[in-house]
Amino acid sequence: MRISSSLKTKRMIMFWSKMFIVLLQTGMYGWLWFHHYKDMMPVEYWRRGNWVIIALYALFIMVFSRAFGALKVGYLKTWDIMYSQFLTILCVNGVTYLQLSLINGDWKFLENSKEMFLLCFLDIILVLLWAIFMRWIYAFIYPPHEMLLIYGDISPDSIIRKLESRKDKYHVKDKVALSAGIETVYERIRQYDAVLIGDIPVQDRNQFIKYCFEQDIRCYGIPKISDIMIRNSESIDLFDSPLLLFRNNGLTYRQMFVKRAMDIAISLAGILISSPVMLLIAAFVKWYDHGPVFYRQKRLTKDGQEFEILKFRSMVVNSEKHGARLAKKNDSRITPIGRVIRRLHFDELPQLFNILKGDMAFVGPRPERREITDEYAKAIPEFPYRLKVKAGLTGYAQVYGQYNTVPYDKLKMDLTYITSYSVWLDIKLIILTVKILFQKEKSEGVKDTQKTALKK
Repeated sequence: MRISSSLKTKRMIMFWSKMFIVLLQTGMYGWLWFHHYKDMMPVEYWRRGNWVIIALYALFIMVFSRAFGALKVGYLKTWDIMYSQFLTILCVNGVTYLQLSLINGDWKFLENSKEMFLLCFLDIILVLLWAIFMRWIYAFIYPPHEMLLIYGDISPDSIIRKLESRKDKYHVKDKVALSAGIETVYERIRQYDAVLIGDIPVQDRNQFIKYCFEQDIRCYGIPKISDIMIRNSESIDLFDSPLLLFRNNGLTYRQMFVKRAMDIAISLAGILISSPVMLLIAAFVKWYDHGPVFYRQKRLTKDGQEFEILKFRSMVVNSEKHGARLAKKNDSRITPIGRVIRRLHFDELPQLFNILKGDMAFVGPRPERREITDEYAKAIPEFPYRLKVKAGLTGYAQVYGQYNTVPYDKLKMDLTYITSYSVWLDIKLIILTVKILFQKEKSEGVKDTQKTALKK
């Protein structure tokens, strides 16, 4: 009972800390509305109308904070929380200012932006201080878990390295091999309050999960492909025996219709908005070495169909004369112009035309070359499962993974998207794409010894 009460207190502290920053930002906007913007509106607002305007601002904060993960203190790194809060502020205040302009009905209102810029500045200072303070609070009430890692035939070094990158949350204090025996593993489990189950046979894994549940021990696990399908299955409760439904056929017709309509609208808007940037990039690419502006290559999309992808050329001409391979770290084939546009992912802007044509979707698995897909499929027979939907400009694996993420992990993320698809998920991933544009690790190439993302 003491542990439960302590946990309840910790959760209450975190909840009200998050509510505090939302209410404080809303209060600052409320002050600005009552003392400035309210009197600029063409009609006088009654008391309820004023509170609706302010409540709508709070709703915008909650929606964009959820999309960017701006309130995920402890889950994300401090700098990531700061960046997420920064994007949230820009979006919330931008949408709010557009809303006020529409209510005012006079586009000259847009010239009266000094106060909104001041609000943005104060909001940014406020959330930066809040993020630093909350990181300290979180570390104090939630110290890193000391974990036992259970591993099988696969070396645990890779997952340990990943966990060490978040020492603020996880600490693998000990590890034990499955070959040590079930009873030995049980004995070691009882010495820790958290366990990480590595990639081991399902039968053994299930035993340890049940044992941790029985002993009230926190348990982490690396999901298998079948786990992702089970997690996103549909529950049927027509009988006294529960059933799980696995449709296994990708998106429904209604989902495909809505998704295609969104793709057409977004690609047209994207082409219109980014056309000056695309023209500028095209001029720089041509000026640098007088080679072709665009790079065309056969890629795979839904059901393994080939299409010709269109990108701004970021490498020297004939960069693959020695065979197909992914870009390396510090790849000498990348031009100076290419290095900049790849860093910002602007080399992929011409794919908006692929989306408009229908070869790609805005959100979906990354399109791969046939020869690379075939090589991945030899090591991972399930890799073609990701071709149940159209390839995408952005996607679940592109947002949460990296350019050099191993194919097996990319496949898991792509299947997570396919099996849990919704319009809201597409919108969320599109919003999060803005967040990753300036994250260097997202575009970091493979090692010099690798031609693909497979690790030998």
